[in-house]
Order: sequence, then C-alpha cells, then structure tokens
Amino acid sequence: MTHHRRGLRRLLKDDELLGRIETDFETAGLEERRVAMLRFAAKLTRTPSEMTRADVDNLRDNGFSDRDVLHVTEVVAYYAYANRIADGLGVELEPWIPDDD
Repeated sequence: MTHHRRGLRRLLKDDELLGRIETDFETAGLEERRVAMLRFAAKLTRTPSEMTRADVDNLRDNGFSDRDVLHVTEVVAYYAYANRIADGLGVELEPWIPDDD
C-alpha cells in the first residue's frame, strides 16, 4: 500500500490533506462528489456483493455520467484484482522504488 500512498502524495501535493484522507475521507474536507466516489469505491472493495443500483444512482446524483461510473468501477476492480494477485504471490516492491514517505 505504501506505493499507492506515494502516488496519492504526488497528486495531492498536500501532506496534511493526505493524512486527513487516510484517517477518514468522510471528514477530510473533500467536496461531496469525491466523498461519494470514495464511498462507492470503499463499498465495492469491502462488500462487493452488497452493491445495488442505489450506489450507482448516488454517483449519478453527484454528477457522474454512466461512463464515469463505469471508469470508477473498472479502476476499483482492477486495483482489487492486481493487489490480490501481488499479495497472493508474495510480490514485494522493487528495490529501486524510493521510499519517500
């Protein structure tokens, strides 16, 4: 997970915000649209069998198009897949990746 943190850190350029997101994205001060997306992603990751049309509708209500919903779902699903493959095989980070946390 450390490499994902580094990527988010590079994108945000705000260590304080990153810390708040890591602690609780719900109260991190993000706009509601982003919170809705993160709720969707968290639910899809943790309890995928509990996803319903209401989850998709909530994204739509927050300004996401059907294509956006598809992309969010694809990214969440791909990361779950890739991480499970890496974890299942005991893959470790390459030694050349800097630890800049």
